[in-house]
This record gives sequence, structure tokens and C-alpha cells, in this order.
Amino acid sequence: MSETVIHPTAIIEDGAEIGPGCRIGPFCLVGPQVKLGAGCELLSHVVVTGDTTIGARTRIFPFAAIGHPPQDLKYNGEPTRVVIGEECIIRESVTVHPGTRAGDFLTTVGDRCFILAYAHVAHDCRIGNNVVLSNTVMLAGHCIIGDYAILGGGVGVHQFVRIGHHAFIGGMSAIEKDVIPYGMAVGNRAFLAGLNIVGLRRRGFSRDSIHELRRAYRLLFANEGTLKERMEDVATDHPDHVTVGEILAFIRAGGDRSVLTPRETGI
Repeated sequence: MSETVIHPTAIIEDGAEIGPGCRIGPFCLVGPQVKLGAGCELLSHVVVTGDTTIGARTRIFPFAAIGHPPQDLKYNGEPTRVVIGEECIIRESVTVHPGTRAGDFLTTVGDRCFILAYAHVAHDCRIGNNVVLSNTVMLAGHCIIGDYAILGGGVGVHQFVRIGHHAFIGGMSAIEKDVIPYGMAVGNRAFLAGLNIVGLRRRGFSRDSIHELRRAYRLLFANEGTLKERMEDVATDHPDHVTVGEILAFIRAGGDRSVLTPRETGI
């Protein structure tokens, strides 16, 4: 591990914990409650403040602002946190805000996430591992984003929306309802446009597994019956299929929350 290098114009406030091998560039500000893991890099003009923990080997680019008070009118200065995982890349002018009382006081970003320029992660969001948030993605408060999800440029996600793992959201889409795991959503207002087949292939899912998932998807979003009835039919037809079970569990976990559906069904 190389030695820690801090530019003379950077400000490291008393109490900050800087791990070994960190590189902190010109005009950065690191607040007194911040913890930087080993090998983190703040390129320049980065502000990390509040009770914020950054995992090892994460790189943060100029003008990113991490840990400032949340944009929530109900926030009254309570102690809240941001936790960002290891080996993330956080590009220019990204903002990540800590949690609030309504969300367990915590915002989290998983490992190996790629957050592109000008994206915003609002208070109380939970972002999984290997997530890509493209340029100017806007996550409102309390959003949950599953592992390996990819959100295209300019996507806006309504508060409390859940996006399942391996989902793909097309650029400029407005997401107001939950998106199932492995789903692909596009449009303003967005609709479910099928399964993220490209993503499934890239992640090594077998041809047979994808074929069964397609069959289940067609049944789940058919025109006949209610969604609850179709879920029961899918569970009966695919009792041992792991990915199908994950989709059904995701919908059940949402309770009465609306799930994004294909445009043509009118569900």
C-alpha cells in the first residue's frame, strides 16, 4: 500500500479518519466525521462532510458533494449517515445526501457502483452493488435500487420506488412505479418493455433459464385475470425456477405498491 498523499491546499478537519494509501487532491474538504477507507482518491474540489463512510479504493471526481444535509423539509438536524462501499467511481458534481428520521437515518451505496456526472442520490436511498447511474440520474428519497441495475441518462425515479436487480431503465424515463427484477422500462411515463435480455446474457444466465423467464413473464403480464391470480399461476408453473421466484417475491414484498406493467395490457 502506497503512502497517503494530501495536497497542501486540501482541508482535512480534526477527527477525520484517512485510511492508508489515500490520495486527496487540491482544494478538497474532508469533514470531521468522515472516514475514508484505504486507497480512496479524491481528485480535486471534492467535499465530503457529515457522518460519511467511504469504502476502500473508491474514486471521487471534482465538485462531487457527499454528506451534506438532506433536501427534506422535515429534517431538523438529526444525526444521519451516508455509507458508500468499496471500489466505486463517483464522477463530477454527483450529490449524495444522508438519511432522515423516516428512513433509519441512513443512505447507502453498495460496492463497485458507477455514478456518472451530475447524478443525485437523495436521502434514505438504498443502492445495491454494481449499479450504474448514468449522467443526471435523479433518485428521490427512499428509492431502492437492486444489484446490477442500470439507469440510463436523465432518468428520474419517484420517491419510495423500488427497482429490482438486473433491471435496465432507458434514458430519459420517468419511473413512478416499481420495476421488477430483470425488467426493462422505458418512456415518460415509463412502461415495462420486456426483460433485460442483454443484461441477463452478460451476467451469464443460461439460454434455458432465459427461455423459462420469458415464458413466466408472458403469463405474469397476460390480459386474463388479476395480477394476483397470474402470480399464483406462474408460481405453480415454475415452482423451482430461481429467477422467476425472485420476481414473485419482489412483487409480494411491495404489498399494495403498484408495479410497472407493459403498455398494451392496461393493467
